Amino acid sequence: MNIKEIKDPKFLKELDIKELKVLSDEIRNFLIESVANTGGHLSSNLGVVELTIALHYVFNSPKDKFLFDVGHQSYIHKILTGRANQMDTLRQFDGLSGFQKRKESEYDCFEAGHSSTALSAALGMAIARDLNNENYHIIPIVGDGSLVNGLSLEALNHIGDEKRPLIIIFNDNNMSINKNVGALTRGFAMLRNSNPYNELKDNVKSFLKDRKYGDNVISGIRNVRDAIKDQIVESGIFKDFNIDYIGPVDGHDIEALVKALKVAKKKLVPCVVHCVTTKGYGYKYAQDDDIGLWHGVGKFDVNTGKFLYDIPEGYRTSSGVVADTLIELMANDDDIITITPAMLNGACLNEVFAKYPRRTIDCGIAEDHALMLASGLALNNKKPFVSIYSSFLQRAYDQLNHDISRMNLPVVLGIDRAGLVGEDGETHHGIFDISIARSLPNVVICEGKDAKELKDLLYSAFKYNAPTLVRYSKETLNNKEISQFNEIKLGKWEYIVNNDNEDATIISYGFDIPKIEEYIKDNNFNINLVNARFIKPIDEELLSELLSRNKDIYVYTTDILKGGLGDEILEYINKHEFTNKIHIIGIDDCFVSHGNNQKLKESLNIDIKSLFELIRGKND
Repeated sequence: MNIKEIKDPKFLKELDIKELKVLSDEIRNFLIESVANTGGHLSSNLGVVELTIALHYVFNSPKDKFLFDVGHQSYIHKILTGRANQMDTLRQFDGLSGFQKRKESEYDCFEAGHSSTALSAALGMAIARDLNNENYHIIPIVGDGSLVNGLSLEALNHIGDEKRPLIIIFNDNNMSINKNVGALTRGFAMLRNSNPYNELKDNVKSFLKDRKYGDNVISGIRNVRDAIKDQIVESGIFKDFNIDYIGPVDGHDIEALVKALKVAKKKLVPCVVHCVTTKGYGYKYAQDDDIGLWHGVGKFDVNTGKFLYDIPEGYRTSSGVVADTLIELMANDDDIITITPAMLNGACLNEVFAKYPRRTIDCGIAEDHALMLASGLALNNKKPFVSIYSSFLQRAYDQLNHDISRMNLPVVLGIDRAGLVGEDGETHHGIFDISIARSLPNVVICEGKDAKELKDLLYSAFKYNAPTLVRYSKETLNNKEISQFNEIKLGKWEYIVNNDNEDATIISYGFDIPKIEEYIKDNNFNINLVNARFIKPIDEELLSELLSRNKDIYVYTTDILKGGLGDEILEYINKHEFTNKIHIIGIDDCFVSHGNNQKLKESLNIDIKSLFELIRGKND
């Protein structure tokens, strides 16, 4: 069929199992071709093609509610609910979101970009449904990586106590982005491999059906069967939470999925349907990937699996620069310990982990635990480095506040994906970490202008003896001919351009600094430029000198304005009664949508061209 002509999922009800299998192949091929042209989350969606079709076949969305935990695996859901003809706009400015988005469709009842939120939200919906005397099903789809998060475990504890009808789809592929870790993961493996129990159950049924035995014998055999079931399956996590369990089910067998979902649909108590899936299923390059390369991809050639973007020789992603630096630092300091909450591949830490297996820790999708773990290490004279995406740091604010900054522990945090991150949109933009952390006593916040300064700040951070956030955005950097490390004095800014009798001064930080410098020189502007590489503490001496010149100052950022560097400077000015005109550029009080970073900046009037148009307009 023509996938782009799908209007809603009602047509599925008219298909038989054989036709559903054909449809799954057609959708899988469409998905591969589509994502190859736009980029996006491929492997996770390939793994849930049959599952999503079965869900829409058995249930009646939008009356029945589907909550995709994280949401990046909702592409099939989008296709089946009439959005296939927009897939060529996926993750582009003004196009389809890469996650569930309520304003996009009535079929999207939930939206998230971080894991482990769906169970709590689903229970809240179930309570509201029952209080309203309504009748519909609520189905959260949760991965095994998400279930190890504390929020999921808290929700399971409450769900088991409430005993309300709720159908939890446990999508078990033994992967989050990289391979899952931890004791619960091993427990899930036991559930996943419990086919011997299912075979035994079928054999017992046949045995009892084909022969006539006394009731005591039949009861005894059933007791043995149930004891084995307890040991193999129900001794797992779900029984402990008092939640019914169905499975494991082959997540790529539509017939088996439909049968299991129909059983779950009749339950009057919460139950789990355990679906064993393969991430990347049906596309060799993605299916064979066990390090997360095909989790989120750019454009690629479908036939060869070759990614259609190359990093120039001598260049490295900012995450790669940090990883290279860690390898050097850890070689000379046995006390440095590197921690990541499940972002091993995204943070380019594979080589670090391979080289130092005893001093590297992947603690799974558990950001709050990662920071708490770091505080314990720091209290015992180790030097923890936590690699964490800016957007995910929000989940560990309490630990950053109470357990690191309050005790003034020397934990270094690499704040990856700082600033705008483009196509992932609202939930992933790293624009809030400065505002979150700047109010905390003892905390140092810094950001380098290039690969050299990034390496030096990371090197220096281990010497500051304070909680230090080293920020770096998602960019590719010139990594050529970087000399040995140089310590950067805490809180010191620097002039990048310093002319006498300037018309104005720009204060900024991060990888925009070289671009602003180039713009000034190319246009022969009489404008000074200061690299405010420390957002906290600020360089009061240099700032005081700038203010004494009594010229306009433009504070240029691409982070949220509230609580940012501009506020820090205004607080200083207010305290010291300077009268300069201060113009602060940044993201106003809003969440930023998805799209190409340059287009986003232009739409927000925070691109470099808009900055200089503002300066010229003020000076004319």
